[in-house]
Amino acid sequence: MSREDWKRRALTQGGLLTRAQLAEHGIDRWAVRHRIDTGRWVDHTPTVIGTTTGELSREQLMWLGVLHGGPDALVGDLTAAEVAGLRNWHRDDVTILVPHSADVGAGHPGTVFVRSRRPLTDWKRSVAGLPMCRVEPAVLRFASAQRSARTAEGVLAATVQQRLTSPDQLLEWVDRMRPLRGADRFRRVIREIAGGAHSVAEIDVRRMCKRFGLAPPVRQVRRRDSSGRLRFTDCEWLLADGRILVLEVDGAFHMDVENWEDDLARQRALTSPNRVVVRCTARELRDEPDRVARDLRLLGVPAA
Repeated sequence: MSREDWKRRALTQGGLLTRAQLAEHGIDRWAVRHRIDTGRWVDHTPTVIGTTTGELSREQLMWLGVLHGGPDALVGDLTAAEVAGLRNWHRDDVTILVPHSADVGAGHPGTVFVRSRRPLTDWKRSVAGLPMCRVEPAVLRFASAQRSARTAEGVLAATVQQRLTSPDQLLEWVDRMRPLRGADRFRRVIREIAGGAHSVAEIDVRRMCKRFGLAPPVRQVRRRDSSGRLRFTDCEWLLADGRILVLEVDGAFHMDVENWEDDLARQRALTSPNRVVVRCTARELRDEPDRVARDLRLLGVPAA
């Protein structure tokens, strides 16, 4: 095997190679040490060598993680979901799933190794040669590890809402991943998502209505505002007097000045003589659903 073949292999792995791969290409440890000592190469971990210098890119961190983690290692959790296209769930650290018996030591800054007893080969797909976890087991494993139920439910809703998977596929993977911490709760949430909920806030509204005996709303309704712009409202009810009550749910990001002003303008544009727009926060739905339900009932929302 030509010693120059290592360059082609490194090119497909973000400029990174393991010591074992270098040995396969005829480059012994003394040659590796010489290149490191002269500043041409970098030893990122005891097993992974960088054939380029400088700060590692995110893709290179993924390659470093799976190369250091061994032949069964996968890019996992939110990192894998982000590669699949998941937006607004970024985490700085790259998550690497490895077999429970893997000896990864301290790893490398920017990578987090998660040991698993599960058959990782069943979860594997390849993205430009990079071993990657499929999006369904990636988000379900992440969700099962969360202390916050809202975080777990939110990532499942976002994955479906952004069309990276379907409720049916998620339900299939919940069964395939038995035993899975939180499986029963995930099934309930996924069925709510299949019923049309696009976010945790919409799920909270549905639960509030069921708990306090209110009619369920129509969600994500297409409306033209006063300027003719197409909008999607969070929740709507048809009142007894023929008017429409719109409930808009504000998350934490709505408190930024720019977003807050945009929301006020949106509310004005959606309001008309036969359409009333009211707002609440996601925190209120979570912590004070009784107050929100009471106010909606006083505004005329019918009973279930």
